[in-house]
Amino acid sequence: MATMASSLLNTAAYSIRLSNSSSKLNNRCRTLHPATPISLSRSRRRLTIRATETDANEVKPKAPETAPAASGSSFNQILGIKGAKQETNIWKIRLQLTKPVTWPPLIWGVVCGAAASGNFHWTVEDVAKSIVCMMMSGPFLTGYTQTINDWYDRDIDAINEPYRPIPSGAISEQEVVTQFWVLLLGGLGLACILDVWAGHKTPTMFYLALGGSFISYIYSAPPLKLKQNGWIGNFALGASYISLPWWAGQALFGTLTPDIVVLTLLYSIAGLGIAIVNDFKSVEGDRKMGLQSLPVAFGEETAKWICVGAIDITQLSIAGYLLGSGKPYYALALLGLIAPQVFFQFKYFLKDPVKYDVKYQASAQPFLILGLLVTALATNH
Repeated sequence: MATMASSLLNTAAYSIRLSNSSSKLNNRCRTLHPATPISLSRSRRRLTIRATETDANEVKPKAPETAPAASGSSFNQILGIKGAKQETNIWKIRLQLTKPVTWPPLIWGVVCGAAASGNFHWTVEDVAKSIVCMMMSGPFLTGYTQTINDWYDRDIDAINEPYRPIPSGAISEQEVVTQFWVLLLGGLGLACILDVWAGHKTPTMFYLALGGSFISYIYSAPPLKLKQNGWIGNFALGASYISLPWWAGQALFGTLTPDIVVLTLLYSIAGLGIAIVNDFKSVEGDRKMGLQSLPVAFGEETAKWICVGAIDITQLSIAGYLLGSGKPYYALALLGLIAPQVFFQFKYFLKDPVKYDVKYQASAQPFLILGLLVTALATNH
């Protein structure tokens, strides 16, 4: 897949009431500390959160209450990306929380793992196995990851994007909790089915699914909350999107070998760079909530170059590895796929990572995932 206030924050779902300070402070509002104890009360589909005061003196800017209705896109809503239309249909909201736009890299990772195994054949059974594995990796476990991440990011989203489903109250607490449990258990169940189907003596698929789900949980949830650290959190996210689905695809159709584990973990450094792209739009909320994303820790200008450096240097290193392994044509193919990524980095991302993040990812990432397939075919076992 790793970020995220003003005297008053009101949304359709949350009202956060802050007590004014004494006249000694001239009625200036006190800030909310990220670890502030809260009490929850439910009334139908609404949540009320009352936060206790802290002694901080910073005055926080007021966030917009809702997304402009006229500019909302139904297509963006279904994909789970910014600019989404406000929805009342609970199933559309549930789908939005799973962020379908994030599924393709996981699905593609399964394809790469199957290709690297050398044992995938275009038979009905193998295609069916791969589809079930893609369902496990994409809609179920990635959907679980995205839902639980939004749940634990609800306070940050109340600052950055208060019109998102959870902070806006479009979906209730109980409905969110039910959703991520159903997705988690469904994904683990599919993993067990795949182990039986593949005849595994060791439940490799279940262990991979369980391990990936655990990483997803500690990435978002306290007390570890890996996303608080820009390096660890983004690498965990990159590995979840590159290494884990590859391992699943290869273990399903063949044997997961140590060299592939090391190679894909190294490739996940490029995934770290991709994860940084998403941090730029949350700088304000991350800074206020004390999250050390790389744009917060190093500044946006430096973080831009860390991002593109992680993506490009990793792929160039993999190309060098393929060349040294006696596979020059694969190395040249990978180099050919790196070039357009660099072009789009200068055209979009390095100019304005917030304004052009969607354009950049839509333009450059197809070449990165094609490079993954080239590498998988080069390492075919």
